[in-house]
Amino acid sequence: MPVDWADLPGWQADRTLELWPALLRGCDKPAPGWASVCVAATRLPPQTDADARAWLQQQLQPYRIEALDGAADGLITGYIEARLDAQRRPSPQARVALHAPPADLGARQPYWTRQQLDTVPAARAALAGRELAWVADPLDALFLQIQGSGRVLMKEADGSRKVVRLTYAGHNGQPYKSVGKWLIEQGELRAEQASWPDIKQWAQAHPKRVNEMLWSNPRVVFFREEPLTDPQAAPLGAQGVPLTPRRSIAVDSQSIPYGTPVWLDTTEPLTNTPLRRLVMAQDTGSAIVGAVRADYFWGWGDEAEAQAGRMKQPLRMWALWPAQR
Repeated sequence: MPVDWADLPGWQADRTLELWPALLRGCDKPAPGWASVCVAATRLPPQTDADARAWLQQQLQPYRIEALDGAADGLITGYIEARLDAQRRPSPQARVALHAPPADLGARQPYWTRQQLDTVPAARAALAGRELAWVADPLDALFLQIQGSGRVLMKEADGSRKVVRLTYAGHNGQPYKSVGKWLIEQGELRAEQASWPDIKQWAQAHPKRVNEMLWSNPRVVFFREEPLTDPQAAPLGAQGVPLTPRRSIAVDSQSIPYGTPVWLDTTEPLTNTPLRRLVMAQDTGSAIVGAVRADYFWGWGDEAEAQAGRMKQPLRMWALWPAQR
């Protein structure tokens, strides 16, 4: 729904200049209709936040995002590039494998479920030899699959260590089911408790039910390994461009095209203070379905993990699109 710029809560207070690297990255693979705007964005980068806002207001038109039923209120969660320790070979301390796509993945859809991959001999055989790394905690493996990529401190067979990136390389074609929602339905957690730290705490208290919880989510994500020579290099999003911490979001691309600037009106999870800023739609995720739905990329590190693990906030969104001349 077209709106005035004054309808965007906090528009004048954003450090809009911070968006420009994410905007230019998005312009590497522009959405249809964005070619001329992207050319203009690269010609004269703005020098101040006010300049950036003025340029955007000249080039674009804001639209309030609504669901088909007219609802303008939705949900935002958070995600990060996960960090975990792993090793190249299994051991008594590291028995959970992260896999590359099996050779027959494309020939069998949907593929085996998570439970079948753990228990059915034929399914287990399909994964044999596809192990990229081994981790100690099955929830760490699940967390990496949910986040889609991660930085891994890998212990090699010779004992040396190096940091690599495991990135998304496909999934088993099964539907994504939230383990947090399953715990709520089981009466194990209340809705306000179903954050990732709460889920991990429940698993530690109920080790005999961990597999039951994991198998409630039939989807399994497969990875490929990439070298990580630059510790500040961000992972690629579904748009195919590097994500920018706190300026990139994952969306349902059937509702918001990749490369769209989006104004967010939500709150930070740890402080409940307003989080109103301009971001770029540059990624997607299994659980990101619907018009007013986003996943906020916090980046990596301890603070990012703390914020993302608790983020489940109310949301309103506005898309900025090239103005009709």
